[in-house]
Amino acid sequence: MADGTEKLPRGIRNKNPGNIKLGTEWDGLASEQSDPVFCIFDEAVMGIRALMKILLTYRFTHKRTSVDDIISRWAPPSENDTNAYIDFVCKEINVNPMDKLDNSIEHYLPLVKSIIRMENGKQPYDDELLVEGMYRAWEGYPTGSSAS
Repeated sequence: MADGTEKLPRGIRNKNPGNIKLGTEWDGLASEQSDPVFCIFDEAVMGIRALMKILLTYRFTHKRTSVDDIISRWAPPSENDTNAYIDFVCKEINVNPMDKLDNSIEHYLPLVKSIIRMENGKQPYDDELLVEGMYRAWEGYPTGSSAS
């Protein structure tokens, strides 16, 4: 890896900014999975899509709609300092832990950005790429977005 990518955070290097673990056959997975723990995607947009798919599953299957509910499942205490993660996200997106998030780009874009920043120490993606990945995940789900 003499191209400089070895210095990038693992999630960015893997095009998996949510640091999603191996175990699901996600669309867009790279043919070679050389990381022993985390998925590697062909493109970052597909890693963003997977991150958002998980958040939508939390919302529609598990009825998790607050930052506290979402992050408690995303970053469980067995693997993370969950309370610190919740505090970080709440400060980043300016909500209280139990505030309910709408199923909209206005609420989920800041959430996705804050998860990426927490997971990688930075959030290098522009809104256009993030929104593209998010909308790919939203296909088939209802949205409450006012964005067109």
